[in-house]
Amino acid sequence: MQRKKIRADDHVNLMGEDHNAKGPYYGSLSQGPTEILELSKPDQAAPVTYSTANVFSDGRTRIDFVLVWEADPQEQEGQNGKARAESEVPRSRRVDFHRTWRKKFLNKLQAAGICIEKHSVPGEKKVVHYALLNAPWNVLCYYAEDLQLRLPLQALPNQASNWSDRVAKRLGVPNLLQEEVPNVPQDYYTCHFKVNKLAWFLGSNEQDTFFSSTQRHRILYEILATTPYGHPKQGQVGVDRLLSEGVFAAAFPLHEGLFAVPAIGLAPDSLTERQVLFQYWARWGKWNRYQPLDHIRRYFGEKIALYFAWLGFYTGWLLPAAAVGTLVFIAGIFLMLSDIPAQEICASEGQYLMCPLCKECPYWQLSSICSMFKAGRLFDHGGTIFFSIFMSLWAVTFLEYWKRKNASLAHHWDCSDFEDIEERPRPQFAATAPTTMENPITGVEEPYFPKRNRANRVMAGSMVIIMMIAVVVMFLISVILYRAIISILVSRSGNFLFVASASRIASLTGSVVNLIFILILSKIYIGVAHFLTKWEMHRTQTKYDDAFTFKVFVFQFVNFYSSPIYIAFFKGRFVGYPGHYQTLLGIRNEDCGAGGCLIELAQELLVIMVGKQVINNVQEIVIPKLKGWWQKYRLRSRARRNKEPQAGLVQQAPWESNYELLGCEGLFDEYLEMVLQFGFITIFVAACPLAPLFALLNNWAEIRLDAQKFVCEYRRPVAERAQGIGIWFYILEVITHLAVISNEVQRWGTGALEARHSTRWASQRTRAAWTTLQNTTTRLRPS
Repeated sequence: MQRKKIRADDHVNLMGEDHNAKGPYYGSLSQGPTEILELSKPDQAAPVTYSTANVFSDGRTRIDFVLVWEADPQEQEGQNGKARAESEVPRSRRVDFHRTWRKKFLNKLQAAGICIEKHSVPGEKKVVHYALLNAPWNVLCYYAEDLQLRLPLQALPNQASNWSDRVAKRLGVPNLLQEEVPNVPQDYYTCHFKVNKLAWFLGSNEQDTFFSSTQRHRILYEILATTPYGHPKQGQVGVDRLLSEGVFAAAFPLHEGLFAVPAIGLAPDSLTERQVLFQYWARWGKWNRYQPLDHIRRYFGEKIALYFAWLGFYTGWLLPAAAVGTLVFIAGIFLMLSDIPAQEICASEGQYLMCPLCKECPYWQLSSICSMFKAGRLFDHGGTIFFSIFMSLWAVTFLEYWKRKNASLAHHWDCSDFEDIEERPRPQFAATAPTTMENPITGVEEPYFPKRNRANRVMAGSMVIIMMIAVVVMFLISVILYRAIISILVSRSGNFLFVASASRIASLTGSVVNLIFILILSKIYIGVAHFLTKWEMHRTQTKYDDAFTFKVFVFQFVNFYSSPIYIAFFKGRFVGYPGHYQTLLGIRNEDCGAGGCLIELAQELLVIMVGKQVINNVQEIVIPKLKGWWQKYRLRSRARRNKEPQAGLVQQAPWESNYELLGCEGLFDEYLEMVLQFGFITIFVAACPLAPLFALLNNWAEIRLDAQKFVCEYRRPVAERAQGIGIWFYILEVITHLAVISNEVQRWGTGALEARHSTRWASQRTRAAWTTLQNTTTRLRPS
């Protein structure tokens, strides 16, 4: 086992010439530095015309990546500013550092053979600089072999079809969900690219189109992520660090033209990839159509395509769950209307006066609990027992069928062995790892970080996670105390309407306070988890994502589910009896309301699950619009904004219009939202049979919202390969096991409540009669 130190600039001089060939072969990086072409945009007084194609100013060289930075107009790139006031000295030093790092970084890219063309766009307060990057043929070939990209060997007939489409064809009925999408991606036999086997690959004589746009983006990102600009031991490597330091404002590949189809209309086959996705996927009118997964994969890569495949599969499986849940809810309505104890309570009308629930509480009428008792009967019946069993079987079956779907897609997209063979070390890991070691599977020398050191860092990070979970538990206890205190304060208010609803008011406001705590703690913890995961030095992107996901989900599980678990399994179990009530920090423990704890659990689920979904959807609609508007307003000068209403005098370059879009934030938040939703509709479904219906309606909107974000509002992300949905699948399996256990416990509890229902009603009537007898005796007693 050999180890060696990594040189920071190894990737710049990786290969010289092939000794078995007569000249430099395609994988060689031995050519001299390329020239940086600098262009400035003229004054906005005159119209500016740019080609909408993603090419350099010569009209031929493709733009593979764009780097953007902003500077003050008086600060010229490459020149030191004049003397500044003392208050500006620290800022000027930072600006000089950034300029130096940027210059070194671009020079390193130049030395690696990357072609660079610079453009400058003056604005009112800032000058926006764009560096357009292109990887020549020899650079593409070298890194394609280094990254083990898969290239086509032979074309295959397209055989992909949906099971419902096959069933509809056998039955001879039209499939309303199916739609013909133009420009269907061709299937190929593929294998890992080898330079010495170049002639074997299809299209190898067409250098401009041999590598797809997503493959070119991956190659450029690999170069950008591993290029040093300072001291590697200090982590001064890669474009990601430069972005976090503010040296660059953005780094992104370009979208393929505009997403909107011209008003004159185009033939479907002449649409660009982005226009096809918008027309046949991202529009709201396509809510009832299958997603064009092959098109999504071709444009965004396998990782994003697998997310939308899972989301669509999950949404389709929610249909039977929502239908059965709605039927159970309707059955609960009929049972509630015909329930004899509920009818007697509502018809009592002040006939029964009940004892106070606490020392300071007044007497209360039994008829005041009519609505809550009826609401409890809405969920507390035999139908919920059946539905909890059904949802347990549904969750297990859903995961088994997703395994099949995931394996089918992985085979179809040639990524079945991605994690074991193809996946390389993360660029950030490769740039900062202290040593190298031979990979036991591939036999290739790779960057290495000692497992013992990583284990120590993981243990240290686990302590931070435990501390954060303890904070969540403290907030949960504070919410419990809040409900108890609010209930007492409302009972003392003297207002009969408030006194009768004291428990309901405390429970509802407590749910809202709990939701606020959840959202605030989530934002704080995600930042902590990002820092810890980077510090742990995970080798591959898959392991990095899994570690980050595990940290955040453990916290979010406690954060979101702690209050429902308390209500479902602990509230009302440790109350005590008159004269010996149990207390928490000197305050009497909570008891369930007149309708039972099941109705309170349903209320908690509706506030947290539905409330969070509504907030997230509003954020996904409003916030990107506001951010996009502000980005455009900030970048476009006042003179240019005044001209835009006129007949299109100013035409934007594609790199300018792409920079006005928002940066892609990844898939983590999308997965987390859906997995938490999956937990709500499986673990606590007995309390709210309508939860799958709400989830189905939310997901129908979620698919189109996410599609519009990726196609219309986000800059194009770098395509990433993936074999599946990662650790999220194992999290779903854990949730499914918990759901089976929870539904079994709740089924037993619901059955016990059903059996004790008549006994509870008789007990309430006995207490009411005893209270009436006491009051009568007091009135008749002689003075």
